[in-house]
Amino acid sequence: MGLKDSLRIMVVDDMATSRGLITQALDDIGIKNYVTENDGQKAFQRLASTPVHLVLSDYNMPGMDGLGLLKAVRTNQATQKLGFILVTGRPTPELVTQAKQLGLNNMIKKPFTSTSMKQCIESVVGRL
Repeated sequence: MGLKDSLRIMVVDDMATSRGLITQALDDIGIKNYVTENDGQKAFQRLASTPVHLVLSDYNMPGMDGLGLLKAVRTNQATQKLGFILVTGRPTPELVTQAKQLGLNNMIKKPFTSTSMKQCIESVVGRL
């Protein structure tokens, strides 16, 4: 069984369309083992009880945004070692710096292609 088959991913985005674009890219790559959440707080609660290998999170969400989720993940013993990729339309230098300080593994800019998503994921988890 390859990494593609065993890798567990959580997609977190408050917009159904964006979640769909991310999961479509995962389907195109051949990754089938993913779950979705539409809220940072719910995502963190789910991750704390059922960790995954990698989180793909939107930055701009109401309540707990992507950086808030990243901070929560990194400060919880059960989730602190998870891979974390931030998905954003506006990766400002300030956002990139802040995210790296919180332990971000990688970032991908919207719009993305399945190929760029695969490269982004592979930079965190290794060759798929």
